[in-house]
Amino acid sequence: MSEFRNYFNYFTEIEEHFQRARGTSLFLLSPLDWALIETWKNSEVPLDAVLRGIDVAFEKWRAKRSKTQAVNSLAFCSQAVLTEAQRNPGPSGPSREPFSREEIETFLQSNITALRKQVDYEEIAQSLENLLREIPTDLEELETLLTVLEQKAIAIARTKQSEAMALEAKREMDSHLAPYRRKMAAAQLSMLEKQFLERKLLEQEQLPRLSLFYLK
Repeated sequence: MSEFRNYFNYFTEIEEHFQRARGTSLFLLSPLDWALIETWKNSEVPLDAVLRGIDVAFEKWRAKRSKTQAVNSLAFCSQAVLTEAQRNPGPSGPSREPFSREEIETFLQSNITALRKQVDYEEIAQSLENLLREIPTDLEELETLLTVLEQKAIAIARTKQSEAMALEAKREMDSHLAPYRRKMAAAQLSMLEKQFLERKLLEQEQLPRLSLFYLK
């Protein structure tokens, strides 16, 4: 359970670390970056390995005599992250307190409201309302339930997506991934493509992410 809790700040920790390594707090991660973080999280890459990989990638970049191109994507660090994960998994990060009940209630209510602004998601909104009335004390159990509901929302959104919108998402993904395809393993690329397209699908439908990993 403690290991699971350590990952609740996985996204924020990586985003802030990348911004510090890059030297600017104003830089915003792209959809590809967020999909990549989600891929690492789902692959159980330890947080410490990701942070070390970011540092290693920037150390190598700064050591180059000619730095003609700025680092504008977390994907630049992907190979170093995988190397660090394989070399020494290490701890997953310091223990953190779980979210308060009030934070979870606010998160669930916000998502219920967002879902009801769209058509065809009432059943999922109702399921979230049922969860809100009786929130599991086990955060891992709650996360599992939320993940199931999010996948249901994605399945509905996919049936509503037009061919033109699907093609647009695919082209955007290919454009973002093109510089990094040769640097990533096939399995990692496959998962990253899946995460990117699902994220894009939810954005097109203006749907919220239901996972507790998006509770900031």
